[in-house]
Amino acid sequence: MSRKIIHIDMDCFYAAVEMRDNPALQSIPLAIGGSADGRGVIATCNYPARRFGIRSAMATAQALKLCPGLTVMRGDMAKYRRISQQLHAIFHRYTDTIEPLSLDEAYLDVSETQCYQNSATLIAEAIRRDIRHELGLTASAGVAPIKFIAKVASDKNKPDGICVVSPDQVEHFVRDLPLQSIPGVGRVTLTKLHEWNLFTCHDIQTADPSMLVQRFGKFGSVLWQRAHGIDRREVQVERIRKSVGVEKTLSEDLNLLDACLPWIDRLYDELLTRLEKADAGGRICRQGIKMKFNDFQTTTVAHRCESLDRALFDTLLHEAFYRGEGRGIRLIGLSVGLGDDTAPQLSLLG
Repeated sequence: MSRKIIHIDMDCFYAAVEMRDNPALQSIPLAIGGSADGRGVIATCNYPARRFGIRSAMATAQALKLCPGLTVMRGDMAKYRRISQQLHAIFHRYTDTIEPLSLDEAYLDVSETQCYQNSATLIAEAIRRDIRHELGLTASAGVAPIKFIAKVASDKNKPDGICVVSPDQVEHFVRDLPLQSIPGVGRVTLTKLHEWNLFTCHDIQTADPSMLVQRFGKFGSVLWQRAHGIDRREVQVERIRKSVGVEKTLSEDLNLLDACLPWIDRLYDELLTRLEKADAGGRICRQGIKMKFNDFQTTTVAHRCESLDRALFDTLLHEAFYRGEGRGIRLIGLSVGLGDDTAPQLSLLG
């Protein structure tokens, strides 16, 4: 049965909340993020700021170079969470089959919803209207028979827009879609795809599926399916948490292994707190170290374990550090995997 899935994505959510609460911010370039002095990064920015080339995850210092007049504010996560709860209350008026992706983004399956003559398009418009009237914010929506297409569609007419892809339009919609539009295709994967002259979903459609799997592993199979408009994933109401992690961007580069070790203790205490909140219990199956070097290259080392082992992080730190080959360290992170891990022992290169 063809599903009716809506992907709702708030427009520059954190920045939009601040502009709503302070009208003086509405017409100026605004970003929510950390301080440039503290190596902060941009969490989100409004559309006037985006015209300068500013984007999420960009270093705040770089954003200020692109736009010297940029106003950078610290986020108020407690406020954003409260508004997110109001947002989800709106969603629940129309369906209880909701899969949250973040505070401001979610999939909704409205296949069984009887209001608005079971029209997913009319339901999406009603949700967007409720958000505008009750929260003073705007949202964009994608409507499609599968999750992947709904997510891509929600970005087509931003801000404050809607894009509807009916079942008979899926094939045409995906044909010329650039591969970077497929969720999971990051910068590194995209570079590899381009090296093999793969730029659009049509290129994937004409490629050998076995070649894709050989070059990109399991994700090669996902690429082939998405390029053909195939996505059998259902909207998951309950999402099982698979990992817990903490990380810290350092105020100064670290160049000695001994200087990195104290950060493991600090991050480990925070990790324990987050594990307690996540109620991880005895589900720990993997530990990992993430390290970002001063050239912004990242490496990750992870190994299986049967229980949390503080000393293992020190061992992983040594391996990650020496991969840097003398480069300064600007970020250190710790993570643990949760659940049953039957895969071979991991040693992952980022």
